[in-house]
Amino acid sequence: ACETMGCATTICTDKTGTLTANKMTARALWIAFEDYVCSDPSVKLGDYIKTHGGGVDSSVLDLLTKLVAIDTMDETVLYLDAAGDLEGSSGNPTEVALLILCYDLGVDYQTIRNSTKGRSDQGELAKYLHEGKQYGFSSARKMMSWAVPNENGGYRLYCKGAQEVILGRCNQIVGKDGLPVEITADHRAELTQTGLSYTRRGMRCLGLAYCDLPADVDLETLSETVNNSDGTPAFEAETNMTAIGLVGIEDPLRAEVPGAIEKCYRAGIDVRLVTGDNPETAVSIAYQAGILRDEHFVEESGEKVSTNLKQNVMMEGKAFRAAVYNDNPEEEGKKDFDQAAFDNIWPHLRVLARSSPDDKLTLAHGLNQSNLYADEEVCRDLRENHGITIFPDRQVVAMTGDGTNDAPALKRADIGFAMGVAGTQIAKDAADIILLDDNFASIVTAAKWGRNVYASIQKFLQFQLTVNIAAVVTALVGAFVYQTSPLAAIQLLWVNLLMDSLASLALASEPPVDSLLERPPVNRTEHMITRRMWVNMLGQAAYQITVVMVLLFEGYKFLDIERGDIDEDNKINSIHYTIIFNTFVWMQLFNEINCRNLNGELNVFKGMFNNPLFVAILLVTMVLQALIVQFGSVAFHVSENGLSARFWALSLGLGVGSLPWQQVINVVYMMVVPNESTGTEATTNGEKSESRHTNGN
Repeated sequence: ACETMGCATTICTDKTGTLTANKMTARALWIAFEDYVCSDPSVKLGDYIKTHGGGVDSSVLDLLTKLVAIDTMDETVLYLDAAGDLEGSSGNPTEVALLILCYDLGVDYQTIRNSTKGRSDQGELAKYLHEGKQYGFSSARKMMSWAVPNENGGYRLYCKGAQEVILGRCNQIVGKDGLPVEITADHRAELTQTGLSYTRRGMRCLGLAYCDLPADVDLETLSETVNNSDGTPAFEAETNMTAIGLVGIEDPLRAEVPGAIEKCYRAGIDVRLVTGDNPETAVSIAYQAGILRDEHFVEESGEKVSTNLKQNVMMEGKAFRAAVYNDNPEEEGKKDFDQAAFDNIWPHLRVLARSSPDDKLTLAHGLNQSNLYADEEVCRDLRENHGITIFPDRQVVAMTGDGTNDAPALKRADIGFAMGVAGTQIAKDAADIILLDDNFASIVTAAKWGRNVYASIQKFLQFQLTVNIAAVVTALVGAFVYQTSPLAAIQLLWVNLLMDSLASLALASEPPVDSLLERPPVNRTEHMITRRMWVNMLGQAAYQITVVMVLLFEGYKFLDIERGDIDEDNKINSIHYTIIFNTFVWMQLFNEINCRNLNGELNVFKGMFNNPLFVAILLVTMVLQALIVQFGSVAFHVSENGLSARFWALSLGLGVGSLPWQQVINVVYMMVVPNESTGTEATTNGEKSESRHTNGN
């Protein structure tokens, strides 16, 4: 999965806990026609409300705190120390924010829970728990309710959920005196405008409501006129409610997220936000995070709201489903996925708001199956008229998720990321990678490590194939000319050990660097051995073969030593062949430094000492080579007394020659292929990489 992440072209991410800190805090409250917005982060909303009363009756705040205490899950709790001070919490972050609001208002939610018939599971009231009725939250309903028996008969149902869903089911609203009044068009307009102002501040806006039900009500009855968000019938009990107000809950963006998303764009990776929040909240967070940029808006200097976005940059889940699914004419009620319609949308899409887990699955499936890159005419139109360049291969999709319902999407994506802290066990089981800190920046780290794995394989191949070419040519030429290879079998075994084990360990241990994220993802159809690698390999092999051939055919003359094959025929370990063996190995060792780089970088030593394992292995192999040559006479078929200083100087000098020769290769390559960047340029030219397949970047 990590290697696949190195090829990722798209990341579809959640908001809560991944882009944000998952530390929900209530920062605004509209109740009884009073709007409390706490802009000072050092001031708690509860304290702000108490110091800015605004004439709201205490019964209204009592109604608010009762709703929060009753209509929250048992798993959501606050932990207080012996002095009654808040020291921690657990459970749903949104509900925790509401409970903390009650705490700041001076109300003990646990006392309300334990004293409410049909809600309490403590003491005498526990036997009445079955008389209450919970309507759980789901992405289809976008709300949660809890009905409890009234003391004077009947039931009172408390409800919280998405602002537009709750307000759409209310026909009354609580006034300043705590009494309900008929809701008017002006009231609805004020509530809508208030909710919009909260969401534009990046807050999640929840609607709060209640209703009183008669004793003979059937709590399971479904409405014939009111539907849930997904079109299924709503519960009759959750209609004709009385609005209490709105609460704005803020989840601050993680400090490291904007930088991480900038790295993604520079790396040619699209980031799409898939969230259940309403459009304005989603757009606000996406813009703060850097997913949306000025060029995504119709008026770049205008207000950063959903109505100012270009077409299909932001879609709601309902509209998205309607656009990409068609009715099946042969089977009533069945929907067929329309890949062509999806392909018209996804290049522009950056934010999917009010989405469901099924929308995640659709997004993963559609991106994974898209062959849009093969349509040259459409790609040209997107590039010329919309500034969008489509990645020239199938999309590699990474998907985040934490809920049980996210499991199918995590499975369908190429790489599924589950949240280690907030994720369910089912989501973790379905995922390929688990984020221990639930942080988007860790996804970028995974991409960097994935690219590093690919680069490490390329480095090792570049080194190994260079050795193979040189060794095979040397052995064959020697065998053809002198009927014996200048490299003995045991020496070739040492070269193989050097090549296959020690070098692979050294090159594979290279730590990832940020420059890996400054070039586009690897195209799946590209060869692992690039043109630049072939040039490096053939260039170095040519140098090594030339050196060995000169030493083999002319070296004994200018070194004034016996020809190697004559000594071998006389059963003497040849000094001539020992020099060839020693020089050959030292050329490999110094070329190992060259092979740390794939793109013709000028400074081959850059970052080498950041990898102590590489340095240690290189030093160990150098020491072992010296010991083999000087003391390995019989075991390694080298000269009995080793080599003299002048022969060592020759071997080391020719070995070191691999380093300047690499620079010659680089210069020649740039002259022959002038339009291709050097490695240094490739890792700093972020704008070019960034525009490879992102929206106008």
